Amino acid sequence: MSQIQQEVNENSQGASIHIARLETEPHRREFAAISPNIVSKTRQGVIIFFIVASNMVQMISNMVGLAAGLEISRVLGAPVGPGKANWAAASYPLTQGTFVLVSGRLGSVYGHRNVLVAGSIWLVLWSLVNGFCTTFVSFNVVRALSGIGGALIMPNAVALISSTIPPGRSRNITLGFFGASAPIGSYLGAIWAGIFVQWTSWKWIFFGLAIMGAVVFGALGALLPPDRPVDRYGKIDWIGALLGTSGLILFNVAWNQAPASGWNAPFEIVIITVSILLLGLFGLWEYRFADTPIMPLDIWATPSFAVLVFVVLLSFMSNGIFLWYMVAWMQLLRGKTILQFGIEWTPFVIVATAGTFIAAWLIPRLAAQWILAIGSATILIANILLATMPVQQMYWAQVFPATIFMAFCPDFVYVAAQIVASNSVKRRQQGIAASLIATLNLYGNSLGLGFAGTIETEVNKKRPDQVLGFRAALYFGAGIALLAVILDMLFVRVIKDEREGWSDPADREEFIEESSTTAIELATSMVHGDRT
Repeated sequence: MSQIQQEVNENSQGASIHIARLETEPHRREFAAISPNIVSKTRQGVIIFFIVASNMVQMISNMVGLAAGLEISRVLGAPVGPGKANWAAASYPLTQGTFVLVSGRLGSVYGHRNVLVAGSIWLVLWSLVNGFCTTFVSFNVVRALSGIGGALIMPNAVALISSTIPPGRSRNITLGFFGASAPIGSYLGAIWAGIFVQWTSWKWIFFGLAIMGAVVFGALGALLPPDRPVDRYGKIDWIGALLGTSGLILFNVAWNQAPASGWNAPFEIVIITVSILLLGLFGLWEYRFADTPIMPLDIWATPSFAVLVFVVLLSFMSNGIFLWYMVAWMQLLRGKTILQFGIEWTPFVIVATAGTFIAAWLIPRLAAQWILAIGSATILIANILLATMPVQQMYWAQVFPATIFMAFCPDFVYVAAQIVASNSVKRRQQGIAASLIATLNLYGNSLGLGFAGTIETEVNKKRPDQVLGFRAALYFGAGIALLAVILDMLFVRVIKDEREGWSDPADREEFIEESSTTAIELATSMVHGDRT
């Protein structure tokens, strides 16, 4: 017994030393919240690599619907055209953007690693099923189910970074790499779709995704040690989740179905009315009744935060409109193949990847509203360039510069908003903040297609002209981007963030408490022979 007690004392002393190092050496804290067992910098780097790769896989899945949506719709017998086939592009980001609302909270309670692994398995499963679909409706339903997997992956991957790396240069750089995975994944998605459609079958887009996902997610699951949920005794606001996700889904469905069904259809009015009612009930529930709201009210207490959210949503709606109508213009009006479009998309991945790190570099040097203004202004210019170009024209004249301008939008808007949001909340709320920004990103891209598709079809009712409809949709995208710029310049005021480390005493105490508990548990387990 004395030997056991001696080992406990020795290991408790070791735990105290570990905690002291956490307090005095910030760089040693980066992965402490995951597990103090990780001491190898190489393993830490490999884990970050696969976290970034996991986001890249789900971004590839997102982009294939955009790049190959028209072709898949045609093969499955659906009318081809942005106003008719937009579900092929909108179904995945619809559910991804909606369910991401609660995904971060699930990670806070059950462990970000656990939820990420569950989402990975879900995405691989439904990607495989997608390859067996034989009708347009079944394809889009399964794509929507796949999006739930992407929703579980994205914010929890961010939270594994944000909850373990204190605010400052290390976090900004890491989030920059994570942000770069989005444009790289989008580009690879276009190439991926083009290769399989041109040389095999569209079904192999999804069979291949399932195989790639199994490899990447399997490696990440094996490398990530068990993490301690940051709110392990917390509760899930299931009523709020039901009201919020149902309202968002129905609102999006109404807008994306309207171009095909028309607003005269009785069910459209019913759906839009019910969605608004559900969203109103969601707000009331979160404000008055929820014990652990999905969207805590103190998140919204940050100056200019509500307007910031609206600016980000409008910017991503404009971004989604640009992407879909660029694909439509190239494939339907200029006869480009999916692979040709992917190749011409190459400038995007170069500029967007660079833009991610430029945005991260600017965060401590430039107030966030200016970074957001740049991002919104670039998508405004990109939409105008497409809306004003002739039907047939050389690539370099307007498509190339439009691609360059557009490439800065998602990076500047997302990275700035993500870092500002993560630095505005406590560590316990990192998953919630990540969920909010991800919702605006993905849901905005999907919702924008519904608004633009409605405008396109309404314009064509008076004067059937595919080009005129495309131009009207793109001008709408430019208009909401302009509104985003104006709102940002007038109302968003966010100071530069120059913190290095957890500045809030509550955050620091919470971090040390978690690390202390983890270290003591490690010492106890070592006494019983678990020395792995």
